[in-house]
Formats: sequence, structure tokens, C-alpha cells
Amino acid sequence: MNIFVKLGTLIEEQGLELIYGAHHYADIPITVAEVNRPSLQLAGFFDYFDSRQIQILGKVEYTYLKELTAEERMKRLECLLEKKLPAVVVARDLPIFPELLACAEKYDTTLVRTKESTSRFMSDLILSLSVWLAPVTTMHGVLVEVFGEGILLVGESGVGKSETAIELVKRGHRLVADDAVEIKKVSRKTLVGSSPEIIRHFIELRGIGVIDVKRIFGIGAVKDTENINLVIHLEPWQAGKAYDRLGLDDMETEIMGLQIPSLTIPVKPGRNLAVIIEVAAMNHRQKKMGYNAAEELNRRLMEKVEE
Repeated sequence: MNIFVKLGTLIEEQGLELIYGAHHYADIPITVAEVNRPSLQLAGFFDYFDSRQIQILGKVEYTYLKELTAEERMKRLECLLEKKLPAVVVARDLPIFPELLACAEKYDTTLVRTKESTSRFMSDLILSLSVWLAPVTTMHGVLVEVFGEGILLVGESGVGKSETAIELVKRGHRLVADDAVEIKKVSRKTLVGSSPEIIRHFIELRGIGVIDVKRIFGIGAVKDTENINLVIHLEPWQAGKAYDRLGLDDMETEIMGLQIPSLTIPVKPGRNLAVIIEVAAMNHRQKKMGYNAAEELNRRLMEKVEE
């Protein structure tokens, strides 16, 4: 599946001023998350140039072009815009060169302008493109936010994931996705989960059916996206199976090439899964802050043995 974002979406999102719109400019697909400041290209160096990237003209490029004659400026801009660029952005609300507008019209290239500084705009645009164009996969599970931690509940159908999520919502936490979780890899270290739009904020409870969590529990009970910080595998209790009782061994689950901390929690009547998951979330946050209760207990035991 080809991942892209429409240029019109970016223009609206970034609040850009449209100077010249190419034919059907709003539907032009942007397929790369990188952007470019064409300083070298304006000087005539086009090796390794990617024409799929949005081009940004900042104060440096503007000053260079301003020092050229109108004829030379036209020549340099034509060399750039003939590459069939998706768009050219002029930063800092700088005036538009007549030659730039003429080239945009000649080569049917969208020309827009922003009031933001070049560096700030590039940072915002790259961040936005990284989210829009992030690799995506879908997993069966439930994603909830518990004490600020994104918890992905996975397990076989009927193990109690949705029921546990409802109990967590009743206790003040938030539902992100039920049944299908869309996961985007927005950076080398971060996974963000969300729900497919068609089932967003709905949850299925066996014996009751589908309910709208936002309508029943209020807007504060749901969230559209959340980072995935911890994966919890729910499985039916298996007699004789040795479950981790100390927590000294760090388990991980691989999702889209990233290793996410994980736990396996056995399910049987009488266990309050919502409370267990709350404790798991707080314990995970505590570990991130540098304190591991299992290691502390082990240290105390070793000191006692040495005595």
C-alpha cells in the first residue's frame, strides 16, 4: 500500500498562504517525509536531488536570489522548477519574486508562503510528514491510556480485553481503540496507536453488544491516539505453568521492528485485571524513572546473605 498525504491537507494544516495553485494541487500526493532547502540547486548542483521533496526557500536562498540579475534569477529558478516539484514554500513571509511566480505558472508548480521562520516551519512540517507517512500496521487488541502510559492489551478472543478496558474507563482511564489497533511507527523509537475511524470510541461487550464509550462515559473517557509504552498479554490461567513472580526478567514484544516492554498476565475468576493493569502501568513508569522494585528486593536479599 502506497502511503501518502495530499498537498491540500498539508496547506490547510500548516496555515499556508496560496500564491499559485497547480492544476488539482490539493490532490497532489506527498510521498516522502523529507524536505529540502535548495541552496545548492540554485547554484546549479543537482546530484542526489529528490524532486519528490517539498522545497523551502528561506532567508539564505532569498538573499542569494536577490543579488542576481532578473535574467540570471529566472534562469536559476527555471532549472529548479522544471523538475516537476510538488510545491515550493517561501518562509518568513518574504516577498515573492516575479520570476518565481512566472516559473511556478510556467511549470504548473504550487507556490505557497508561510509567516514562520524557516527552521521552525521545517521542523513542524517534517514532524507532520513523519506522522502522516509513518509505516502502519493493524493488530488485534485493545489500547488504553492508564496513568499516562499507553497499554496495549493483546490475547485470544474472549479472554476479557474489552471487559477489562471498560473497567479501566470506569476507574478514570481512557479508551483509545478496541478490537483493531492501527499502529504507526512515527520515529525510530516511537509507536503510536489509534482506532480505525469507523469504529472509533466503540467497544464490543459480549452479552450486551456494541456501546459508544464517549456517549456513555463522556469525552474524558476516550482519546484518539496514544504512544504504545507497554504490551500486556492476557491468557487463560494454565495450571502448572511457571509465571514470573519477581519481575527480574525483562520481557519484550517486537512490533514493527521495535522492542516494546511486555508482561504476561494469567486470567482466572477472582483476579481484578483492572487493578493489576493499573499497578503494571505505575510500576512501568517507576522503572522508566530509574527504580526497579524487583532489583531492590534482590539487592536486599543479597546483602542479607552476605551478612
